[in-house]
Amino acid sequence: MAGEFDTVDVGDSVTTSGRTITEADVVNFAGVSGDFNHLHTNAERMADSGYGERIAHGALVFSVVTGLVWQARDEAEKRHMVAFYGIDRLRFVRPVLLGDTIHVEAEIVDTERRDHTVATGVVRTEVTALNQADEAVFSAEFLTLRR
Repeated sequence: MAGEFDTVDVGDSVTTSGRTITEADVVNFAGVSGDFNHLHTNAERMADSGYGERIAHGALVFSVVTGLVWQARDEAEKRHMVAFYGIDRLRFVRPVLLGDTIHVEAEIVDTERRDHTVATGVVRTEVTALNQADEAVFSAEFLTLRR
């Protein structure tokens, strides 16, 4: 999806590789975040829930999405990235279950030149994470500052 701001075009897109959400991911994220909500950590209680099993933390899914997007960037794009500037319209569309494999489809939907000391402008990217059945599980618009 291009490098420096002036080479970015609305409509540029990328599909990332997939990543399976494991029990270790959920347990480690609970430990790091302090979020030991039964939705994520109590298999017995969740067996009788509407989900039928534990689900991944939304914040974990968000973190994995940002990692997949970063890994999909080429070196020029990484070099011209100044900062993750914000998130708009974040939604957790469907639960992510342990064992689900998610990937991301991302498309640049807008660019805005800015008067900034380090960056040239803001790039707005529509980001959708899908599970192995191609069902959307996450959607948001990511804003990044680029040189």
